[in-house]
Amino acid sequence: MLSIILPAKNEAAALAELLPRLCAEQPSAQIIVVDDGSIDDTRAICEKHGVRCLSSPYSMGNGAAIKRGARAAKGDVLVFMDADGQHHPADVARLLEKLEQGYDMAVGARDWGSQAGVGRGVANTFYNWLATRMTGHDIADLTSGFRAVRADRFREFLYLLPNGFSYPTTSTMAFFRSAYPVAYVPIKAAQRVGKSHIKPLRDGLRFLLIIFKIATLYSPLKLFVPASGVFFLLGCANYTWTFIREGRLTNMSTLMWSAAVIIFLIGLVSEQITSLTYRRHD
Repeated sequence: MLSIILPAKNEAAALAELLPRLCAEQPSAQIIVVDDGSIDDTRAICEKHGVRCLSSPYSMGNGAAIKRGARAAKGDVLVFMDADGQHHPADVARLLEKLEQGYDMAVGARDWGSQAGVGRGVANTFYNWLATRMTGHDIADLTSGFRAVRADRFREFLYLLPNGFSYPTTSTMAFFRSAYPVAYVPIKAAQRVGKSHIKPLRDGLRFLLIIFKIATLYSPLKLFVPASGVFFLLGCANYTWTFIREGRLTNMSTLMWSAAVIIFLIGLVSEQITSLTYRRHD
């Protein structure tokens, strides 16, 4: 069974157009709209089209809506898509084809023309590059909210998902860390209906922090070893400079070398904690 989950916050105008198309494309699917404290006609639109609506008394965040929807879904395959009209219902079948080929997650990867402005496009390109470096896997679209996953695999990581934005970042990194195969499907995203809830500066910094947070869960040594190396080299450079000028070893060089050792040891401990976090329990 297929379950399609749409987190929505004041997206009644887009849902009025999207739900009929989605029902026509996937008539046998369970469709769940998770109303994240909307103050518009979201619930009425869902009732009109016979779609289940999970309503919150107040806004808990996009990630919280995703978690509520995943818990309520009955399907063994989950499809997440935005309720703002950007994602085309016809592309759902393309994502499902990848799961049939053996992948555990299929992500709709937007091209440059589908980005919401140059700033967002540059930011997403940087996020993709950074996450690729962290994981060692080619990540075509880290922040895409349009994805199909195997329900049992996805629910393993619900406790890791943030309540705010960027559940895609967390779930992608977690899938790669657990050696669950991920595929990317090129898609064209339309312009959203209405105003975006993402604030470029605030949420851009938040995305970046989430990347580093999940990177420490993915492979901490990939962060700690370079940082340790930087402090070690700075200590060597400072020692070389002071020895040539004054013929002695200064406290600054010693402090930098000590910091390098401490950071490296913290990375080793973090690596062990990460291994325990992802241990599968029967």
